[in-house]
Amino acid sequence: MKWMPKVPNLPALDWALARGTLVLSGAALLAGITVLFGWIDWLALGWWARAHAVPLALFAAAGAGMAAASWRMRGQHAPRTRASGMSWWAVVGAAIVVVIVAWVATNWLLGEATAAKDPGAARVDAIKTGLGIGAGTTGIFALLLAVRRQWHSESDATEKNVTELYAKAADQLGSAEAPVRLAGLYALERLAHDNPGQRQSIVNVICAYLRMPHAPSSLEPANDSMADQERVQEREVRLAGQRILTDHLAPRNRRKFWDDIDLDFTNAHLIDFTLRDCRPRNCRFDGATFAREAAFDNATFTGDASFDRATFTRGASFDIATFTR
Repeated sequence: MKWMPKVPNLPALDWALARGTLVLSGAALLAGITVLFGWIDWLALGWWARAHAVPLALFAAAGAGMAAASWRMRGQHAPRTRASGMSWWAVVGAAIVVVIVAWVATNWLLGEATAAKDPGAARVDAIKTGLGIGAGTTGIFALLLAVRRQWHSESDATEKNVTELYAKAADQLGSAEAPVRLAGLYALERLAHDNPGQRQSIVNVICAYLRMPHAPSSLEPANDSMADQERVQEREVRLAGQRILTDHLAPRNRRKFWDDIDLDFTNAHLIDFTLRDCRPRNCRFDGATFAREAAFDNATFTGDASFDRATFTRGASFDIATFTR
């Protein structure tokens, strides 16, 4: 039976950029109509806002602080997944910004128009200029939305590429040829090193491979039979998988170190296994068989470590090993 790890499904993204742009444009148009037809006494409102500038600024700062705090708490308690569309709160906030900018600009220009030689014409020009500033603000938001779309398009392309590389490497692990399986292990190692968010999933795949049933072999084939040679080749593949994990769990290798990694070797058959000077998190060796030597010298288990029903066929050393739990 061919072994094949399960490829994780990455969520697809659907960004409603056109909707946001239309809402912002509508808000700017509504602000322009309001200014043009004089539905609001902007001069009186401006003088009132100017007289209460300090409390209004304090209220705005308090609102911004509360919004930032609520967003931070949401990021701590909610799952870190990207939304499938743009939040309506962002659209409403952008619309409010457009209206405020248009109002402030128009109010200031109308105030300056009172000192002109022709106040009527100056007021018309002030309204046109204020509307232009509001439209320009809408254009800035539209540009930001376009940048956001481009960024997420690049992010989607990167995730798609990671998924394809993962699927290809996983398919190599299911090959009947030992060199192909070995290439798959090193491809997974490179993928995990370049993508920290995928490391634990890839480590789980490697651990699952090492947990697969294995017929032990000696160091050298006893005869030239094909079955014995395949067992020796499989042994080399498994040793490579063990080395990949232990090489990246040693803090002394700062550029190669993978932090907060869990290992699950339940019922696995491990050969010359070592975690010397390594710092894994949670480790499960329940029912594992350690063929030949096993070394855990100076290892630090930052999480849980379980060795229930583990079998050590030869010596096992735990000199200066630290179990935090």
